[in-house]
Amino acid sequence: MDRPTARHTRLLITATITVMKVLAWMDLVHLSRQMSAAAADATLMAAMGMAMNTPWTWPDLWLTFAMWSVMMVGMMAPSVTPMLLLAANAPRDARGRVPPAIGFGVGYLVVWIGFSAVATLAQWGLHEAALLSPAMAASSPRLGGVILIGAGLYQLTPLKHACLTHCRSPIDFLMTHWRGGATGSVRTGLHHGWYCLGCCWALMAVLFAVGIMNLAWVAALAVLVLVEKLAPAAGLVSRSAGAALVVAGIVRFMSIA
Repeated sequence: MDRPTARHTRLLITATITVMKVLAWMDLVHLSRQMSAAAADATLMAAMGMAMNTPWTWPDLWLTFAMWSVMMVGMMAPSVTPMLLLAANAPRDARGRVPPAIGFGVGYLVVWIGFSAVATLAQWGLHEAALLSPAMAASSPRLGGVILIGAGLYQLTPLKHACLTHCRSPIDFLMTHWRGGATGSVRTGLHHGWYCLGCCWALMAVLFAVGIMNLAWVAALAVLVLVEKLAPAAGLVSRSAGAALVVAGIVRFMSIA
């Protein structure tokens, strides 16, 4: 059987990414509705003097991990699509069994799955410390303010700028870092994923301040990530977003009743 042409491969990748995004967002909407109902029940329980911060079970931990993983797919898939399309044109391994874009995508996904695990543990810790509201946002204005200020300051750091510069140059990255073979493409995806994580982790942390399943913020952050990586004035966008987060964090920190 003939190998698919580059054009067919690009169409397949685009279609796959589109389906993944749609399914991820459908799942997020479904989860958001379920958790909104649960939050309303928890608020009612609190008003009645009943305990609502019950300890997590293992199923709770796994479901939260799945939620974060789905969220990361929905948020990061659009910005990694150009890199996947370029990776599709890279040479295959000697036997031609593993398309380069597949190996690259697996490596990239592993990084964000790892981040989802860390985020799950952080959410668990905040829940156990009773620092999350029923809507899964920081219940303390000081904590929420610190998260926003920290994320905003990170946007202004040289590390953020270096990672963003890397993510905005997919052709340069593939020309200088591509490794052939099945394992090589996975390692390349891991390498790029680390830079992408360095670029975006602080923005993901903002969800702990505004609500982990706040879909308006999830969508806004996903758009910001995409604009940072593709817009001509990415540096200005990144710094402006950082300044806005710092201001919002200060306002949140000072709004203590």
